[in-house]
Amino acid sequence: MEMQEAIKAWEELEIKDDFMFAKVMRDKKLCKKLLERLLQTKIRDIVYLEEQKSINIEKDAKSIRLDVYIEDGNRVFDLEMQTTDKRNLPKRSRYYQGMIDLNTIEKGENYKKLKESYVIFICTFDPFHQEKAQYTFENFCIEDKELRLNDGAKKIFFNAKDYINAEDEEIREFLKYVNGEKSDSPFVKEIEDRVAQIKASEEWRLEYMTLLMREQEIWEEAEEKGREMGREEGREEGREEGIRGTVTLLKELNIPLQTIRVKIQQQYNLSPETSKKYL
Repeated sequence: MEMQEAIKAWEELEIKDDFMFAKVMRDKKLCKKLLERLLQTKIRDIVYLEEQKSINIEKDAKSIRLDVYIEDGNRVFDLEMQTTDKRNLPKRSRYYQGMIDLNTIEKGENYKKLKESYVIFICTFDPFHQEKAQYTFENFCIEDKELRLNDGAKKIFFNAKDYINAEDEEIREFLKYVNGEKSDSPFVKEIEDRVAQIKASEEWRLEYMTLLMREQEIWEEAEEKGREMGREEGREEGREEGIRGTVTLLKELNIPLQTIRVKIQQQYNLSPETSKKYL
């Protein structure tokens, strides 16, 4: 990647970018304010704040990396910014919640020590296609929907695309901002100021560009692996194997599907329909 491209990418970063969101949420005051607005509740104090927390319980288990992991007394919050619809958010949120529980209780401890856990996805798309700005899920009895399990687990999905349908003005203005539109909200202005401060930081610009360069190296490694597989076969089948090998490797590295699709279209001169087939 050319340096000019990297600088341009840095200057155009928005709050919906994982890197920028995590950096903004390092501001304890802003993070606390955002939680209070999204959950419509008072937060006493954020006693623990960790950006990009990795949880890996067993060496053979699938590990997770949380965007923003926060504890407040007897509650745990995981804040995630999601810009790609991988159509797996329900199962993913279930897995995240389970891993968070395993991370917060020691072996042999009483289950009563489990904290309330909130897994919160802020999406730039509508994850359930109901045009709601917010979807909140708790466990309840199917036979008696008034009967709650009260296990302390909540999953909340915000849809910035349909921000106009948010009942609360503060939530509506924040989602509007995530959607890339201007907002006059004082809170959004605070976030914008923080974004500007982050972009002025040489340290964080270098960190971002290093990550960007590393991602470019990953692309190149995947492409080379694909070409090698194609050369070994020496036939059209070999080319297919090469494309599939590239896609498989990039999926394992958690590269967004839409990004993979665009990349193989360009690299292998594929039509949109053909590239979709490989995913």
